[in-house]
Amino acid sequence: MARKRLIIEMGMGVDQHGQEPTVAASRAVRNAIAHNALPGVWEVAGLSNPNQMIVEVQVAVPYPEKVRQEEVLAVLPFGQKTLTLESGGMVVQGRAIPELNDQNDEMLIAIAAVTVLVEQS
Repeated sequence: MARKRLIIEMGMGVDQHGQEPTVAASRAVRNAIAHNALPGVWEVAGLSNPNQMIVEVQVAVPYPEKVRQEEVLAVLPFGQKTLTLESGGMVVQGRAIPELNDQNDEMLIAIAAVTVLVEQS
């Protein structure tokens, strides 16, 4: 069976306080899928269950080795999910606020691409 790409959505996410790359990555994925509906996946591809979709997520984020992958994938409600992380995004100097438990003044920015594919014979 061959995989066919149906949709690619892009998003950006920021963690302004807390220096958590998982938060920035999760927000980027959520942003990528926030304004879409996928009836075509069901109707055109002939799926009977949303978990038949294959969802490939690629995220570029500072400190990718610190990302808790299961939390990022939990943003996606359906599908056979995979996550690829790479070093990227941005680190921007913000302002550390002790009351927000900042470790330093870094703001982390992540970018994500979410691709939906289906198996076709």
